[in-house]
Formats: sequence, structure tokens, C-alpha cells
Amino acid sequence: MTLGVALKTAASGLQAAQASLRAVSDNIANVNTPGYVRKAVNQEQNVVDGVGMGVRIDGVKRITDQYLQMASLSAASDAKRWDAVSQYLDNAQSLFGDPSADGFFFNRLEKVYGAFAKAADDPSSTLLRSQALGNVEDFLSEAGRINSQIVSLGDTVETQISAGVTQANGLLTEISKLNGDINRAKLVGADASGSENIQSQLLDQLAGLMNVRSAPRLGGGVDVRSVEGVLLAGNGAAKLTYNATSTTPGYITAQPEGSSNQQPIQLTSGELRGLMELRDEELPKLYDQLGEFVSRAADQLNAAHNASAAYPGPAAMVGRDTGLDLPTAVTGFTGTSTLAVVNAAGVMQKTVAIDFSAGTISVNGAAGAAFTPATFLAGLNTALGAAGSATFTNGALTLNATGGNGLAIDEGTSAKTGRAFSHFFGLNDLVKSTGFTNYATGLTATDNHGFTPGGQIALHLSTPDGRPIRDVTVTVPAAPLMSDLLNSLNSNATGVGLYGAFSLGANGELTFKGVAPTDAQASILTDNTARGVGGPAISQLFGLGVQERSTRAGRLQVFAALNANPTLMSMGKLDATAAIGAIGVRPGDGRGALGVSISGDTNVQFQAAGSLGQVTMTVQRYASEFGGAIGRGAAAADTRKSSAEAVSSEATSRRQSVEGVNLDEELVNLTTYQQAFNASARMISAANDLFETLLNIV
Repeated sequence: MTLGVALKTAASGLQAAQASLRAVSDNIANVNTPGYVRKAVNQEQNVVDGVGMGVRIDGVKRITDQYLQMASLSAASDAKRWDAVSQYLDNAQSLFGDPSADGFFFNRLEKVYGAFAKAADDPSSTLLRSQALGNVEDFLSEAGRINSQIVSLGDTVETQISAGVTQANGLLTEISKLNGDINRAKLVGADASGSENIQSQLLDQLAGLMNVRSAPRLGGGVDVRSVEGVLLAGNGAAKLTYNATSTTPGYITAQPEGSSNQQPIQLTSGELRGLMELRDEELPKLYDQLGEFVSRAADQLNAAHNASAAYPGPAAMVGRDTGLDLPTAVTGFTGTSTLAVVNAAGVMQKTVAIDFSAGTISVNGAAGAAFTPATFLAGLNTALGAAGSATFTNGALTLNATGGNGLAIDEGTSAKTGRAFSHFFGLNDLVKSTGFTNYATGLTATDNHGFTPGGQIALHLSTPDGRPIRDVTVTVPAAPLMSDLLNSLNSNATGVGLYGAFSLGANGELTFKGVAPTDAQASILTDNTARGVGGPAISQLFGLGVQERSTRAGRLQVFAALNANPTLMSMGKLDATAAIGAIGVRPGDGRGALGVSISGDTNVQFQAAGSLGQVTMTVQRYASEFGGAIGRGAAAADTRKSSAEAVSSEATSRRQSVEGVNLDEELVNLTTYQQAFNASARMISAANDLFETLLNIV
């Protein structure tokens, strides 16, 4: 070995030891710096013409494990998702109050029943009547408050989604810029670990927002892609956009730099996934189930009140808007019902018995006159004669008594969609609605659909996670039957047939169900259809879409006339067997109020809503199930959050065990490189001595 080779070998060792000492020094100095990844100097044997010439430095590398990094990112993304879901579901649960306190929402219904039970003991007490009505109003107003705050939570979530997308765009831009910095540093052999550490921290933040996949770039840095493989950051950054309307689910698109194409991307975890899940699934489940519960509870109160009679009887009974024409509304009724005209003392003046099964109307027990759904109104007016009248306008039936008399109804055995005659038409409702809350229309496939031909309903079809499939516009056919309307809605060419189907339930409920593989869900974009002149649209009558469902629980209030004058409440029962001239409605009769007090114990069919499918149970039982479901949902989200955080913590710990600085290990390295430095320095000194000796000899 020549002296020149010896000197070069020693000098290269000296430089390598210096570089390694600087790396160890940086590691020790940043032992407590968050996000810092320890680094080491790559050293390789330097061989020239087959002769060893010492060591050369092949750059500085960060000590990472790609598998552990991806596992950590995935776990953190999942933890952030459930953290968002848990937080908002906990907030939503708190809206219903403390289950152990009197103010708990579901306890308010118990107070309603208890108040009517007290009123039944003393029907003449105006105070007890007012208290009973006040409890009903309190229950309904609290339901409206909770519903509006759940909807407001959804608005807050949507704002947070938009802010999160903006943050994600900023992170993608920074990650892309750092790719350039890292690439330039590696080209000149400089230390790029600082930029790589910053990029790693940005990637961690991005993973908290949305699940992504990252892979090392050939020249340094990372490529960031979505689940489908859409490039989000590399040479440039894609622009993310949150797409949503008030009636459709939200989804995110990515527009690569330099492209005009916006491609929907799938999010399966991350804070954004959790927030979108809340906006489009969890919170709608809550207000939909709240609407179903409150509307059915009010419906049962109305059922009991319609089966009762007031003393004195009201001169007029104004029904609710059924959304139907009278022949269609009457079609499908079975059983019997009795309408009585009574004087101010409750004495029977006339009885009109309607036998829907036989299709007859009889007066004062005489032989019945036949009627059809088309002639029902005329037949009822004929039967009432000079004692009263019946009209049907804008979907509502109205009965009137003349001569200072009043009206009372015995529901008998009449029934349609589980509701008796007066209840179906809402002639003596305790609770009124400003819109449609019961979507059991009673329509069958052979009934006329009644919607004006040419009207259109626009539907948005999307995947379960909100990504769009297609929009379709369905035109109301000229063909008159509900089966014809269903065929138009389910058309493969112009309807939803390729992705699912609308179907009509036994009680006339219209529902959509997606089919595999898309499992599509349908939203309402626009709806300018109308049933008759000025009647409800398809979405209103059948309760389709977010706009209809999100406000249902807030549409109910106590009948204003009863609030103004509680003596008009129906507290007794009509004795339909009483003869003309005998007393049919008695003062002090509390059987009607007693019926209202136990209305929560009657089995009723609840439509699928929230976490519960279609079930038949009492209102009381449903309240218990609903309250439990709210608690279980919040608890399940919290459990998933805890589990995800535990997995994330373990993944992060294992990642840090590789990437983090170990002082003991660094001190060993420090000693090693110091000794290597000293050895190289001594070799240089020895070569220098030898060189001087040779010079002296010469």
C-alpha cells in the first residue's frame, strides 16, 4: 500500500466518522422532538481498480419501517373516525336528557298518560284538563327542540367536513412541495432527513383526516394515493372537493393537478369518513326514528281521542288532509262506525250507522241504503238530512251539525291501515300536524295514484358511502293506477330499476331498496308532482327524502281550539246503543280520558326507522327500545373509539421503537464513531511520520 492510499483511506474514515458523529449528535439533541426519526449515515467500501481506498458516504438515511408506518397511519385514521362519531353521538344522546332525571325526554310521555289518568277521575276539572294538555304540548315541543338540534348538529358536522377538506388540500400541497425539496437534496448527496421528517408528520396529519396509501418515490419523497389508487400528491397535488346538497349524501372528489376531471374517491376511515357518516347516516337515523316515535305516540293519542266524545258535542269536526281523494280514502275500509247528532244535553237526535263491509248507511237503526266509495259523500249527506252535512275539500273530510246540536262518533269496528274511521280522517284529533307525519296511505297497486300526469320527480342514486351513481327523472304516467306509477319509478330505462326498486307496503307505504352489487340509496333532488290540484307531492305523501323526514318530529302540536278551551276535550264515550231521545253522551264520563291514558299500551305497527326495523309493539315499549338504542349507539361508538385508540397506540409504539431515538444505543454509537475517528486520525499521524522519515532519508 502506498502512502497516498493510506492517507486517502484514513481521510475517508475520518470524514465518515465525522458524518456519523453529526448524525448521532442530531439524534441525541432531538430525543424529545415529536415526529423526529433517528438517522444514520450509509457507509460503503470504496474500491478503485480493485484496491481498497477506504470508505465513502452514500448519504444519510432515516431509520424507518414502511410496514409499521402504514400500520400506524391506518390505525390512526380509524381512531380519528370513531373519535368523531363518538363525540357527536354523545352530544346527540345528551339532547334527550339524563335517564335518571324527571326531565328525561321519554319520561315526558309517562307524564302525559298520568295526567289523563288523573283527569279521568274528575272529568269536570278544567285545571286537570289543562294540565293534561300542557303535558302533551310539553312532550311535543321537547320533541321538536331535540329534532331541530339534531339537524343543527348535522349542519355543524357539514361545516367541519368542509374545513377538514380545506386542511387536507393544504397538507397535500405541502407534501408535494417537500417531494421536490427531498429530491433536490438527494441529487446532490445532501441530508434530506429534515424535510422527510416534516413530510412524515404531514402524512400523519393527513391520515387522521382520511385514509390514504403512501409509497416511496424513486428520487425521494412519497406518492400519496386514495384507496382506489388516485394520485393525490406526487409531482403535484390534487384538489379535493366536498360535494353535497341539503337533500343528497356528501362525497369527495379529487381533481389531479393539470386535469379538469373530478373523480369521486372512497373514504373508509379518518375524521372525514366519521363526519360524513354522521351527516348522512347516524344523525338522520336519529331524527327519523324520533319522528317515527313521536308521530306514532301522537297517532295513538289521536286514536283514543277520536274514539271518545265531548260533552257538549262540537258543532263541527274538521278532519286532517289525508292527501287522498274521498273515494280512494274510503276504499279499503271494513267494519262499522256510528255518527250521532246530540243536543247540548247529550240526548240522541239522530244516528247514522256506516257499515263499510256491507256498503250501507242506515239512519236511526232503519234498513241501510247502499253506497260505493264514489257515492259515499252523497249517501252520508242524505243520511244526515237537515240535522247536518258533510263536505270534502283539499283531502279533508268535515262534518257539521245544525240547530245548535253537536256531533259524537263511536268508532265501532271500522278499520283501515290500523286506524278507525274518525281516526283515519282526523275528525276529532287531539294533536294536529302542519304536514304529513303518517305515511301509511292505505293505497294499493289497484288504486288510482291520483298524481297529475306529466309531473316529474328527480332522484339521485348513490352508493352507501355517498358516491354518486346516476340521477334519474321519472315522469308521472298517464296510466292511472299505482301499479303504473310503480312501473315508471322502477323502469330500467328512465327509473331506478337497474339499481333497486320501489315497493308498496301492506298499508300503502312506499319504500326504496337497493340491490347488489351497488346497494344503491335514493335521494330526492326535486319533486314537482302533485296529487290532484294543489295536493301533496309524491315525496310528501310517502315521506321520501331528507327534507320530509328531518322535520317530521317538529310538525306536531296540540289542537289550538283545545288549548284555548280545554272544556272541548273529548273525555267521555258515545253510547251508540242509546235510543233516539235517550242520553248518548253524559257529563262526568271519564272513559275517554282513561282511554287516552292507556293509549301507550296498545300494539301499533312502527315503520323501519333508525336502528329498528318494522316492528309491532306498544308505544311504551318502543320508547324503551328507542331510548336504549340511543344509549347503545353512543356506547358502541365509544367502545370502537377506545379499541381503535388502543390499536393506534400500540402501532405508534412499535413504530417509535424503530424510528425513535434510544439514548443508550446512541451513546454506544457515539463511542464507536469517536474511536473510529481517533483510529483514522492516528493512521494519518502515522502516515505523516513515515512520510517525514522517508524525506529525511532522502
